[in-house]
Amino acid sequence: MTQTQSPETSRSPEFRLVQVALGGLRQELFHDAFAYRPLPRMDVNSGPTRFLPERIRAYAGLLPHAVVAFAALIVFMVGLARYSGAIGPIGLVSALAPAVIVLLTLVRPVLSFWASLGTTPFIGYLSGFLSGWPWAANSFAAHLVVLAVVAARTRPRTAVWMWVGTAGYAVFAETFLGMGSGTDAIPMLFVAALVLLTVTVFQVRRQATREVTAQQTVTAQERSKRTLLEERTTIARELHDVVAHHMSVVAIQAEAAPYRVENPPPELEQAFLTIRENAVAALTELRRILGVVRAEDYEAPDAPQPTLADLDALVGNVREAGLDVEKTVTGAVRELPQGVELSAYRIVQEALSNVLRHAPGAAAKVEVSYVLGGLGLRVANGPARGLVKPSPGAGHGITGMRERVTMLGGEMTAEVTDDGGYEVTAFVPVSREDIREGAGQ
Repeated sequence: MTQTQSPETSRSPEFRLVQVALGGLRQELFHDAFAYRPLPRMDVNSGPTRFLPERIRAYAGLLPHAVVAFAALIVFMVGLARYSGAIGPIGLVSALAPAVIVLLTLVRPVLSFWASLGTTPFIGYLSGFLSGWPWAANSFAAHLVVLAVVAARTRPRTAVWMWVGTAGYAVFAETFLGMGSGTDAIPMLFVAALVLLTVTVFQVRRQATREVTAQQTVTAQERSKRTLLEERTTIARELHDVVAHHMSVVAIQAEAAPYRVENPPPELEQAFLTIRENAVAALTELRRILGVVRAEDYEAPDAPQPTLADLDALVGNVREAGLDVEKTVTGAVRELPQGVELSAYRIVQEALSNVLRHAPGAAAKVEVSYVLGGLGLRVANGPARGLVKPSPGAGHGITGMRERVTMLGGEMTAEVTDDGGYEVTAFVPVSREDIREGAGQ
């Protein structure tokens, strides 16, 4: 039995390695070598440039362009320095061409590399071998600038291939174009290696910093979303317990109501039966929809859910933990819907917990305002005091409080105060119908 081999499998590993290497060379230095790639403006919103005045910052983005233009001017001056007397057309061309190639890196970086290599022997001949071979002094400086700029604008692998191309040209020039004079190929290759290595290290570090920043941003967003979902799940569980309790009470009272009336008419019995059936159906549907947010190991609390009437106990607990809290209640105290009472309690609880964690030693003030049309909450604290360091936090408590207020159609602010403390204010609208329903619960 014979095995048929394709041309790809019959080739040696060395051949495939060379093929891959040449493919990389073609991809980096030949593919779209004439592509128009203008140098973008520098980001002025980060780094030291963000501290500049607005008028100056508008032009600071052109700093890379100015650096390249200044390098081109230096290259041109180096070319002119070879001529002690009057310069002719040939001398002007040999001085001007490398400078133009440096400027070419602003729009066509890969092409500028090939132009630098291609013009080097002609600049050397036009210079009359007065300043080295195969690179004249201005070509030497121009090629280093081109290598640095192109390496900064492309991938690290391109830097390797540019150095290999430069080394290949140096060998070719010394072997076939040498005139028996001294060579500057070795200094060029050594300095070019240092320049490319430095630029590549900075480029890799900058790319790594960007990736880490992007990953941190994604992680923070995912963490915020997860916190929001967890808080919504907690709210849904609590609402499930509250609403399910009241629907169960409605169903039981509707079932018992006909037995409390002597000789009730059939219409009344049917009405209470309909109420009970609808209550049971609604309770079943509620448990089916909201029950899915419960974790498998979640158990409904045996104790009733806390309300604003339990704030005194909460304040007492945080006082025992070492927090100086002052509680103030204004307005006509009235019973509110249980969902509003529960959310208000949780907001105050979380705000006081934040004071304990982030402002140890600070005094806090809790204000509960029963106003026309709703309920106002304010929890404020001063700056941290004492030797205890604040505990770091990710702001999940603020997210949870804001979600509760938003769910009730209210508004909330959380901001640093002028004295270095922190203040959380919230307003939850409550209509008259909701108040009557809360009073009847």
